[in-house]
Amino acid sequence: MGDSVKHLFITGGVVSSLGKGITAASVALLLKQRGYRVFLQKLDPYLNVDPGTMSPFQHGEVYVTDDGAETDLDLGHYERFAGVTCTRKSNYTSGRIYSTVLQRERQGGYLGGTVQVVPHITDEIKKAILSCEDTGADIVLTEIGGTAGDIESSPFLEALRQLRVDLGPENAVFAHLTLLPYLNASGELKTKPAQQSAGIMRSIGIIPDVLICRTEVAMEEEHFKKLSLFCSVPRAAVIEEKDVKNSIYEVPIELAKQGLDSLILRKFHLPENELDLTRWNAMVARAVNPDRGKVKIAVVGKYMALRDAYKSIFEALSHGAIDQRLDLNVRCIEAEELQNRDPAELLGGIDGILVPGGFGYRGLDGKIEAVKYARDNDIPFFGICLGMQCATIDTARYLAGFPDANSLEFDPDTAHPVISLMDEQKNVVNKGGTMRLGAYPCILEEGSKAQKAYGATEVSERHRHRFEFNNLYREALEQAGLRLTGLSPDGKLVEVVERPDHRWFVAVQFHPEFKSRPLDPHPLFSAFIKASFQGKQK
Repeated sequence: MGDSVKHLFITGGVVSSLGKGITAASVALLLKQRGYRVFLQKLDPYLNVDPGTMSPFQHGEVYVTDDGAETDLDLGHYERFAGVTCTRKSNYTSGRIYSTVLQRERQGGYLGGTVQVVPHITDEIKKAILSCEDTGADIVLTEIGGTAGDIESSPFLEALRQLRVDLGPENAVFAHLTLLPYLNASGELKTKPAQQSAGIMRSIGIIPDVLICRTEVAMEEEHFKKLSLFCSVPRAAVIEEKDVKNSIYEVPIELAKQGLDSLILRKFHLPENELDLTRWNAMVARAVNPDRGKVKIAVVGKYMALRDAYKSIFEALSHGAIDQRLDLNVRCIEAEELQNRDPAELLGGIDGILVPGGFGYRGLDGKIEAVKYARDNDIPFFGICLGMQCATIDTARYLAGFPDANSLEFDPDTAHPVISLMDEQKNVVNKGGTMRLGAYPCILEEGSKAQKAYGATEVSERHRHRFEFNNLYREALEQAGLRLTGLSPDGKLVEVVERPDHRWFVAVQFHPEFKSRPLDPHPLFSAFIKASFQGKQK
């Protein structure tokens, strides 16, 4: 649509966790709905090569792409809001950048020259950004993690400054997201932190084209004028991003009201085109005003202290509830609590139980107790990854006559390893990027609950695991009522298990939450929510 690919760089200031990811995703949605092809990217300053080996308590969930990259959770926002498919090019860390440069140095790629942050690291960052130009996008949105002034962010911001010069101002636009704190004691909205943040950017050589202000309360005209004056940003380019009341999916609507997308397109010298948010507005209306009733879902996990550890799970549940026009109430339960208390105390009154993925033995028995409670009480159950393995262990222990059954991940000496290590994993030493990762096909049994939910017999879903269903126990577990309804195309890997004697009991080895969108809810989540509500009605 333009003579060259346009680049929008989104930076942040004052504090982290301001919502750059949601802002970037919202802008991408608006540009897409104006007829432009968009691609999104997150650059993270930390030295880990990727988030794959990081604790969920520190980093939140690891989001997996179709091509098997373990990435930042913000890519989930990108895919959910903008409906784009992210790839390995969508997430670069300092660790990945430095690893590439150092490997090239070891191979003699710099001909004996001194390797430096500038130009070698910054050149590699620019290369990573420009690599997105072959995705077919008209506009590439690149979000920079961290905040202006962080030492580790400096090479990224320097690379952006250089790119502005290389590409020209009509091809490289800067949007800076900053905080306007509200002081209850004085009843004032303060602009000084935002001014200082923009000042740091200017000292680097970057003057933001757009200033987006996160705030709890509405801004007054004096705030807009002050920020325009002291941040060197035109008044019309100071945008308020006030906290939304009901749903994060309201953010694009609020930004569109202020013309942020039109402003960016004018900066790029691109036609504004017509904005079509018809479907998005209808979805938000259903989310904000559910009219069929309420449904209560228990999520039994081991990282419940940080909701971002299960970000995509919660979002996919909300998509299912929006699809069914239901008011969703999620009860977060620490799996370890179920090991020491009567499950009925924690799970009583619940309409559906979901057991998500996880790693490590902690909380395993609590997850298995959740499966057993759902099975004993005919409560709709949805197991994901480790949740599917727990469902398998539950059947083995309590119905198949193997009371000591376990996964080799948790008990290497178990006599009945119903979950075992994949053959290709047995000699793996490195932990990062070595699991079964990315999209794989799955063949569903005709007439199964999973097949009916999908409306198809062949699907593709994303995986992130090292251990699998042990085929040596197929016959015994099927005789105990566990139906194997989803297999790999060659029939060697069990992907989906169900219990036909149960109202709705489906457990999957893959991660369907990564493919759920508010405009296209994942069929398994919708079916689970529907079954949970119907069970409540009965």
